Amino acid sequence: MRIEVYAPTIRRKEMDAVLTALVEDKIGPGEQSRLLMQVAKEYLGFEYGVALRSPVFALFVALKLLQLEAGAGVVLSALSPRYYLRVLEDLQLRPVYCDVGSSIPCMDRETVEAACKDGDPLPKCILAHHTLGFVPDMAALVQVGPPVIEDCSPSYGTVQAEGKSPSAGVFTLLGLEERDMLTSGGGALLYAVNRRDAGVLRNGGELPPEYGIPDMNAAMAVVQFREGAKNLEKRKAIAQVYTEAALRTRHKRFIPREETEYNNYAFPLILETGMKEVKAYAKRKAIAVESAFEGTLMGSGMVVPARCPQSYSLSLRTVLFPLYPRLGAADVEKVAKLMGSLP
Repeated sequence: MRIEVYAPTIRRKEMDAVLTALVEDKIGPGEQSRLLMQVAKEYLGFEYGVALRSPVFALFVALKLLQLEAGAGVVLSALSPRYYLRVLEDLQLRPVYCDVGSSIPCMDRETVEAACKDGDPLPKCILAHHTLGFVPDMAALVQVGPPVIEDCSPSYGTVQAEGKSPSAGVFTLLGLEERDMLTSGGGALLYAVNRRDAGVLRNGGELPPEYGIPDMNAAMAVVQFREGAKNLEKRKAIAQVYTEAALRTRHKRFIPREETEYNNYAFPLILETGMKEVKAYAKRKAIAVESAFEGTLMGSGMVVPARCPQSYSLSLRTVLFPLYPRLGAADVEKVAKLMGSLP
């Protein structure tokens, strides 16, 4: 049986929570949705937040609350999710594509400032995606000037040196989709950490119930929050085995910022050989590996490579290996053995 790159961490507790919601005939937004916000506030420490049906809705609402004029520029990394562009187009906002830095696949202050200089007119917002769970220097991005919306969907569990989750944007989006760090099978949280921005979010108008996360999804998300620490420890243990194997190869790894502890959302390698060769080699071993940035704007061909050369290079050379809490010890060793013998 092939070892897949991703698998949601759904165990009996999540199944029981969803079943209970179904038995109680509570599948629309209701008590479980309200409980989710209470639990999320406990773990995330925000001032105010809302639970929505998808990250698409969350990003749409966040941008609407900034009251940007039609045609305003929005800076986003070329390695951001594809749906970002559709939301910008629906709001008649103009994407300003930004390259990533050299150590992690995220925008930094230098690449953002370079994108702002090229933009006409001057961008009015920055969308900071925590790509593959790596967290950009948010304090430096905030200093650029435009308000920042950050997407920490892959980086839940990453902590700063003082033990806090990184969050410095005007609004923060935490997706709960299948491949996000926490999953409810669909949904997202949109929240604000400081009181002023929380007031904007709270007073932004009551959203129709169709925007809210259904109770059966919310019930699963509650369990995901409560089981999060256990799952993070399992990811860390797997990553330690992989790191030892990767050190025996000539392929490179991203280096998280020193002041953050990486959550091991994924295990990417930047290849020194062709991606097709590595994929074929892994396939013979019944192990799936995939392009790390296939689902991004750059990986989908939506950004001109010459505009963001670092992102383009990474999209061609970065692969992901299986890493999720449900991996058994035998499978972990099998993946590590493959990694240590890559061509």
